[in-house]
Amino acid sequence: MAERIEVLLSEEEVDKRIQEIGEQISKDYVGKQVHLVCVLKGGSFFMCELAKRITVPVSLDFMSVSSYGGDTKSSGVVRIVKDLDEPLGNKHVLVVEDIVDSGRTLSYLLEMLKDRGPADVKLCTLLDKPERRVVDVKVDYTGFQIPDEFVVGYGLDYDQKYRNLPYIGVVKFD
Repeated sequence: MAERIEVLLSEEEVDKRIQEIGEQISKDYVGKQVHLVCVLKGGSFFMCELAKRITVPVSLDFMSVSSYGGDTKSSGVVRIVKDLDEPLGNKHVLVVEDIVDSGRTLSYLLEMLKDRGPADVKLCTLLDKPERRVVDVKVDYTGFQIPDEFVVGYGLDYDQKYRNLPYIGVVKFD
């Protein structure tokens, strides 16, 4: 089965929205340093572009998580594959994610990070699929709400392909 990609959000639309989010974060964190925590791998493209547009001091860290179970969908049980390099004590943490879907994994992850003693923890996502939400997760900064379609590009992949697309596309199977 072959796949093709249809553009959902152009590179220009994504770039403009990331600029707007960066400006809002800069206003909200005036006088503070924001500690961006990227959820790998998908969030890396978004976090790098976002960090360039934030005007307050920024520090970065990365973590990789895996949710597993007997199903093909996220169980919300999280295994830390790569943990943070730095402690979070008293930091203003902003978790940067590529997409919020069911909310299971992020809900667990946010609670785990809050237990590490940061000043606060907020969530920023490039894409949000509220239709798929199973667990209520508060998203503080959202790039775009999108329909329940399988999307790729800007860090999101299908079988490790298409992460490098400069736009958000929908995978269509022929």
